Amino acid sequence: MGFFNKIFGGSSNENTATLIKEDAFLVDVRSPSEFAGGHVKGSVNISLGQVQNSLSKFKGKDQIVVFCRSGNRSGHAKSILEQNGFTNVTNGGTWQKVNAMITKK
Repeated sequence: MGFFNKIFGGSSNENTATLIKEDAFLVDVRSPSEFAGGHVKGSVNISLGQVQNSLSKFKGKDQIVVFCRSGNRSGHAKSILEQNGFTNVTNGGTWQKVNAMITKK
């Protein structure tokens, strides 16, 4: 798993859980139809294709956790945000993983 975390920018479960407990900005980068089919309570839906055009929505957030179906799109979203100067972005991986952490919050 460490290999994939390095490639896709994933974080440890502990780190992500801590960020969630500290009220990180939770961003689901799946499509609106995927989001409508089930999502993390309290998350916002900014699909991967809209991240670049929605940078203002990320400004001023202490911590940002991005996630998707598999962790791939959220890895891309993390890269886009980092290329635009955001240093506080964590790839949470799958939305189910983040959702499980919310229920333990």
